[in-house]
Amino acid sequence: MWIMKELKKVGIIYKPEATNVLTICEKIEKFFFSKQIVTKVAEINHAICDIDMAIIVGGDGTILKAARFYAPHNIPIFGINVGRLGFLSQLKVDEIESGLEKLINNNYKIDERLMLAFEHSNALNDIVIKNSNSSKTVEFMVYLNDKPVCNYLADGMIISTPTGSTAYTLSAGGPVVEPSLEAIILVPICAHTLNARPLVIPADETIEIRPQDYNENFTTFIDGQIEISGKKNIVIQKSQYKAKIILLNKDNTNEDGFYSVLREKLNWGIDPRT
Repeated sequence: MWIMKELKKVGIIYKPEATNVLTICEKIEKFFFSKQIVTKVAEINHAICDIDMAIIVGGDGTILKAARFYAPHNIPIFGINVGRLGFLSQLKVDEIESGLEKLINNNYKIDERLMLAFEHSNALNDIVIKNSNSSKTVEFMVYLNDKPVCNYLADGMIISTPTGSTAYTLSAGGPVVEPSLEAIILVPICAHTLNARPLVIPADETIEIRPQDYNENFTTFIDGQIEISGKKNIVIQKSQYKAKIILLNKDNTNEDGFYSVLREKLNWGIDPRT
């Protein structure tokens, strides 16, 4: 487990479009000022790295962007949700002071999350591959470590981390995978066959997607935020970097954080009649 050094300087990184975000940032600044901890405030598009920890004020998209930026710098991130779902966040706005007290009292753990690498980009959630001609399905072969595995006719393919298994992957029929596992999930998008199923593989496998028609090109989407067009063969590997996500310890020690988030955010395991 990665351990954070002494907390001396905190970055407050925010999404400028979020509601009341400057008021929230000011509240966080005042809290750390009262604890004699230096803060630096910056928009997500101008993130700073001369800090010990980054507090991200925004939604899941802001946290994904921050994770890609901070992973190579070994800086842990902590999310405060001002978006909708807030699956990757730890606190709601009305929980800021109590949550930050836990933070400075070292009442937390740091999860190291698997990331994926494609070209010069890293993904915390997923890499989505589609035909560059978005109106057409595409036939492609999936190779693992240069060995052919499966031929698909589909709208595309989702290559997901365990962290991303509760995002687009879940909507496309993929499994929920506990985020500490070293695994990668492959899910075809709207496959034109009944025998195409999601596949969970070891994280060290090298994945290559090749179109069967040489005239076809792929467009890839990194965490739904970075678009790379005009690629023929897509090679995806486990990233050398890991996102370091701060998780507060639960007051109720009998409750597992990940599964409680599934119940709270996705109504997982809840009787639909209630």
